[in-house]
Amino acid sequence: MRKPRRPALPARTVRLRFTVLYGALFLLSGTGLLAIANLLTLGPLQISHVAPAGTPPLQPSALAAALEHIDLLQGQLSEARAAQARQLLVGSLVALAVMAVVSVVLGRFVAGRVLRPLRTITAATRRISADNLHERLAAPGPADEVKDLADTIDELLERLEGSFAAQRRFVANASHELRTPLATMRASLDVAVAKPEPAPAQTIALADRLRTELDQVDRLLEGLLVLARTQHGDLSDRTTVSLGRLVSAALDARAADVTARKLTVHENAGRESPLTEGSRTLLSRMVGNVIDNAIVHNHEGGWIRVAAMADGAAARLVVETGGRVLDQEQVARLAQPFQRLGADRTGSGDGSGLGLSIVAAVAAAHGGELDLRARPEGGLRVTVSLPLAAAAVEVPA
Repeated sequence: MRKPRRPALPARTVRLRFTVLYGALFLLSGTGLLAIANLLTLGPLQISHVAPAGTPPLQPSALAAALEHIDLLQGQLSEARAAQARQLLVGSLVALAVMAVVSVVLGRFVAGRVLRPLRTITAATRRISADNLHERLAAPGPADEVKDLADTIDELLERLEGSFAAQRRFVANASHELRTPLATMRASLDVAVAKPEPAPAQTIALADRLRTELDQVDRLLEGLLVLARTQHGDLSDRTTVSLGRLVSAALDARAADVTARKLTVHENAGRESPLTEGSRTLLSRMVGNVIDNAIVHNHEGGWIRVAAMADGAAARLVVETGGRVLDQEQVARLAQPFQRLGADRTGSGDGSGLGLSIVAAVAAAHGGELDLRARPEGGLRVTVSLPLAAAAVEVPA
């Protein structure tokens, strides 16, 4: 039985703290002002009984009557002062209550005015991402602490823009610079093996082994470049694509591998599958990596279940495979580069360890996420969630 969820407490924002602070200060000031007014108004009243000079002495009977009259007047004065004190106390309490409400309202208003530049800076900073690092806050206003903060953020954005530009240049140049030696080594192997005189069997075996290793390095290099491109938000070919069509194309391209391993594929991704927006190249690579992971990390004669569906506001790709029971903690680390569960699960030691990390990076670059779950009955469940496309029609490749 699920426990009832506790109601969420209001966030302790800076504006709330400022409102409490300003309201308390206004309230204390009003309390002090009313206290001083009450002390000055209700201070002790001293009455002196001094007879004017030259006044003839009164007879005892007249003096007694005068004293009695004075006592009567003093009693009436005391009652009047008590009534005045009560009235002043009630008025002070009412004024204090009104002052408390006014203090909170004024405190919230002043806090909002003070924090308005910070809210503007926060909203502008959130709009700036890797795709528009050229934008700046350029906060107007006097040279105060808020202006210094905005200028500091602008300087940080400028440094980030330079760093991202340098990394993009590196990714653009690395492919050519690193693949040239690989092509040279392959050409040298082909020339050595293709000589007129027959090459020794050991030389042929060594050449085949070197070609295999060169292919592995080439795949590793390509994976690193795709991962770097994805992590730096290079989505220049953004368009609307069908997730189901990508799945079908990936399965068709790997039909020979599926047949070689005698795998059974259950596909539920047709032409009416959900649409998403993004780079067709990167999304195709993402889907292909998920399918490759299901083929390579599977037992011979096993099965693969693939589904592309719309779930609320998300387009989901779900790929499940059978196998032995896996450790969830180890499975969760597969989205990190160069993490494997070991060749005992896959039956193959191939792979660069970048497949699912590229999937996670591509999904994150498109506003989605990758979820890896070890199935209780054995095997792995890979779920990729992407935002649904606003357009209802796929843009043809």
